[in-house]
Amino acid sequence: MSHLDSEVRPSNFIRSIIDEDLESGKHTSVHTRFPPEPNGFLHIGHAKSICLNFGIAKDYKGQCNLRFDDTNPEKEDIDYVHSIQDDVKWLGFTWDGDIRYSSNYFDQLHQYAIELINKGLAYVCFLNGEQTREYRGTLKEPGKNSPYRDTSVEENLELFEKMRKGEFKEGECSLRAKIDMASSFMCMRDPIIYRVRFAHHHQTGDKWCIYPMYDFTHCISDAIENISHSLCTLEFQDNRRLYDWVLDHLDDFQAPNRTHQYEFSRLNLEYTLMSKRKLNDLVVRELVQGWDDPRMPTIAGLRRRGYTAASIREFCLRIGVTKQDNMVEVAMLDACIREELNESAPRAMAVINPVKVIIENYPEGQLETLNAPIHPSNEEMGTRELTFGRELYIDADDFREEANKKYKRLVQGKEVRLRNAYVIKAERCDKDADGKVTTIYCSYDDETLGKNPSDGRKVKGVIHWVEATTAKPAEFRLYERLFTDANPAAAETVDEVLNPNSLVVAHGLVEANLVNAEAEKAYQFEREGYFCADSKDSTPEKLVFNLTVALRDSSQ
Repeated sequence: MSHLDSEVRPSNFIRSIIDEDLESGKHTSVHTRFPPEPNGFLHIGHAKSICLNFGIAKDYKGQCNLRFDDTNPEKEDIDYVHSIQDDVKWLGFTWDGDIRYSSNYFDQLHQYAIELINKGLAYVCFLNGEQTREYRGTLKEPGKNSPYRDTSVEENLELFEKMRKGEFKEGECSLRAKIDMASSFMCMRDPIIYRVRFAHHHQTGDKWCIYPMYDFTHCISDAIENISHSLCTLEFQDNRRLYDWVLDHLDDFQAPNRTHQYEFSRLNLEYTLMSKRKLNDLVVRELVQGWDDPRMPTIAGLRRRGYTAASIREFCLRIGVTKQDNMVEVAMLDACIREELNESAPRAMAVINPVKVIIENYPEGQLETLNAPIHPSNEEMGTRELTFGRELYIDADDFREEANKKYKRLVQGKEVRLRNAYVIKAERCDKDADGKVTTIYCSYDDETLGKNPSDGRKVKGVIHWVEATTAKPAEFRLYERLFTDANPAAAETVDEVLNPNSLVVAHGLVEANLVNAEAEKAYQFEREGYFCADSKDSTPEKLVFNLTVALRDSSQ
């Protein structure tokens, strides 16, 4: 079988179905779609769907549409439309043809609703919301028929036309499919397929005051676009019955090879919310600094934090596609970006918690240029220049007046190597009134640049540093998980599981080479972690770096 391209791909149940459909001739090509609702930014869960739909289309040399299911204008915004397009492109995918909108089909959807009315399969109902819920019944008890269920076809056509003309108030009535109020599936108990909404639409303006419901719209949009395999998450599994019912009863969609819906498990990621409604609540209440806050699981937030498109695609590949719901460890996502950046990120030095070092036997006023590798394992990346002088800064945590043998950093009376530079020895230190070390006075061995001490002394520790007069001040945004609970969705309120330390801001110094650091480009700050310049706030005059991921998994 060679419908796939030559690259070997991991199989899953969806690919097996596609293989069978192509072999049997049910379909001669593969056509998928990614159908986001433009009511928020995309998150890592959507990335799984993007990689699946666009990836399958690419592997089977088929097509994938980008279609906005824009049936709820009150919650939608053109800014979301633009952000979603940017996210899909940034992840490395291209949609087939023009962008689609469900609103492109509003005229056709209206006619299909009329077809159902003419067939006696839809009726205008005047039950209010509370009454509708009451009549629907429960999971254990069947619903009961609406008193408007048997209205004549002629009267329903007139009432639906009045709805279209805006002659009813919002909530006064709706158009419902006539299916089965005793069905064991709640979605089949005469679901609403049109409702009145006097809302301006970002694509159709004020042309419509009635809008179709998602379940009615989605299946018809798939069928109009000749989607071969409609892929969605498991929460829509029961709705497949309504998906099929709508298409079964419309004359235009009776072909044996029409679109079919297949469900796969959604992404559940530890310490993360995957509900756009709940994420929007965080934004509205300013518990985060917008949809692209680097603590958010949105694609925009991950990108701003320094995650790469390749690392997210790799993560989606590793978690696979199944029908089994499970919770994915966040360490798996971290591992994907850490592995990539370990290979590709240029090295640099940054001191996040600085304390001054004065090398007393180094000539005053002298500066020298040292060479350091941009990447220790990749000579092709070249070298960078570091300035060295009498006054330096090291991290305060890298010095102790006294320490045991396990402490491999600078200890008073002992030696340590400065990364890519000399061996120094701490002689004494100054402290402030609170006992905090303010200055460390050292000596250096001028024979140890690039080599060990000549008398055989063994210096085991290596610490990072920056030269005082050329280093650039920088703000460091140190991110932790946004929530303290692995399953924040289970909490009564997100407030009780918000991590108060999800963002800690520190101020320190970076080597001069980073003054023009490119936004979202990763650096490994040696011994500190992987960081990138913030795409919104960092400038050469005010450098701001976001922690992408630590050097190693702290849970290990």
